[in-house]
Amino acid sequence: MQESLESLVGLLESYRGRDKIIRTICYGSQLVGGVLSEKTPPGRPSSSDLGKSLLLFSAQLSQCRTVLRLFDDVSMLAYSRSYGLGAQEADGGLRWISVLNNVADQLYYPCEHVAWAADAKLIQAKSDRWWLLSTGLWGTSLLLGTLRSIRLLVLLKRKMKRCEGAGEGSSRSQLLRQMRREMLTILSSMADLSNAIHWMPPGFLWAGQFPNWLVGLMGTISSVIGLIQMNASNGDQ
Repeated sequence: MQESLESLVGLLESYRGRDKIIRTICYGSQLVGGVLSEKTPPGRPSSSDLGKSLLLFSAQLSQCRTVLRLFDDVSMLAYSRSYGLGAQEADGGLRWISVLNNVADQLYYPCEHVAWAADAKLIQAKSDRWWLLSTGLWGTSLLLGTLRSIRLLVLLKRKMKRCEGAGEGSSRSQLLRQMRREMLTILSSMADLSNAIHWMPPGFLWAGQFPNWLVGLMGTISSVIGLIQMNASNGDQ
């Protein structure tokens, strides 16, 4: 119990950990709120009211995360500069996918900032087009991230075959952990990408067709995977 509490406190005291906790609660509230709002039996208005309250709570947490992301540009720029053109990557395909992914991520933040500022009436602009652009960049980043993980899986499988031939059991175990991590990343990205498409203009694939509970479910899946990966990463360190 004490270790679990200390782990939770450690997460909440770090920016990335706190963001993941807020994200999980945000989508979890949307999932439960969506279910209660849609499936309230006759004579049970209290459940419907609770569902609406949870949806409002989820919206407030989402707004909180948007405001906190106002300060992410510099850290993203620092990461993009350190990665550069990916000269440290041995695989050319992996390198250019990562570079394009960094570009999409870097452009996402200012677009979202402008959309937020327009909604807050801080600037005179139409926020719709900026939200659309930021959502498109987010979806592009998720798609590129998925392609990067698929490429990594292919490379890891090749390494595993070489390890099996050389009889290196410890290396094989490490490669299996890396492969599981990339498979979880793909699942997380696909869950988020389904929501990104939902938030695109009507007529684009399944845009606008997800009920609140399904958006919450996809986001919760992605958020829980993120927490698992962060915990695994901390354990490795």
